[in-house]
Amino acid sequence: MPSPSGERAPRRRELRARRAIAFVESPVQLLNVLEWARTGGADDDLTVVVLSPTDPMSRGQLRRMAELARDEGCTVRWQEARSGAGAPLKTVRQLAPLLHRAGRIVIGDPFSRYVQLLLTMARGKRLTVVDDGTATMEFLGQLARGGRLVRWHRRGGPRGPRELVLAPVTAAARRRLTPTAARSVEVFTSMPVQEVPEGIDVTENRFEWTRATFGPPKLLDGADLVGTSLVETGVVDVAQYTEAVTSLAREHHAIRYFAHRRENADKLHALHAATGLEIVRPDLPLEVIARRGPTSRTILSFPSTVVHTLPLALADTGVKVAVCDIAPEWLKANASPRAQGFLSGVTSAAKDVHRLVTPA
Repeated sequence: MPSPSGERAPRRRELRARRAIAFVESPVQLLNVLEWARTGGADDDLTVVVLSPTDPMSRGQLRRMAELARDEGCTVRWQEARSGAGAPLKTVRQLAPLLHRAGRIVIGDPFSRYVQLLLTMARGKRLTVVDDGTATMEFLGQLARGGRLVRWHRRGGPRGPRELVLAPVTAAARRRLTPTAARSVEVFTSMPVQEVPEGIDVTENRFEWTRATFGPPKLLDGADLVGTSLVETGVVDVAQYTEAVTSLAREHHAIRYFAHRRENADKLHALHAATGLEIVRPDLPLEVIARRGPTSRTILSFPSTVVHTLPLALADTGVKVAVCDIAPEWLKANASPRAQGFLSGVTSAAKDVHRLVTPA
């Protein structure tokens, strides 16, 4: 006769297999966890852990997205992961039991050192990388080529002391992100991917949850312009960017400028003064804001994630999405040598968008 403990062991394994834990650090990542769950990817028991950033706009958007996730039946755990020197160690210690019990790990940013550290502790046999925009394209390419996991806008060259200290963590995480006979890896993305490592399953993100939950929007005449944080990441010169925004706003009769959550307030004030555009700080990811409306009939953007995601989120609305390339002379002298090629690739791979003539 089986012992009580013997009877419980299979049940424990079954419960563990049905538990999923998702780690997100941005509102877009949380949105795409919900999109992934909509496709049937979510296990019966999904816990979303928000590794909270420090900037106020991201935190505000994440709070709103967390409310939506709870409405969808997710358990949401808000983790002040960056609140002080001891926060990372405390966070890892608190999350260790969740990692141990999870059968599936879901992550939004494979380049995040925080996520990489947590991956080294993961025992789950299933791993899903949900869409983090254009970074997903770069991640798959680097994994296929066997290179280091480095964000596209970082300059090459020798690694600094911090990179050297974290190198073993990055290497271990990279091994976790590589499928084996005992571990499946899925990538859930709306981005066009060309280099897919052997064994990785790619599932298309069509923004079904967003379309089913919001809109369709009321349409306004004129255009909305989507901001970018390329100035803040050190890629584009601020004066060149201001001039480009001014030219686009004038030519296309733009009325609003939707700021990226990482855009600097001083830069936004300067853009308002130069263009007269209404500066909007969205409280949710732009895919949700545009779907909820009101939305202008034309949305203008520079190369970014939204040139791929907005046509999907607004597929049945008649909204036109147009993209303006980044001219080589806009780049800062110390920008990554890979920047121009990567940004051009983002534009050329986009479907259902109109390409604009770059302002002179």
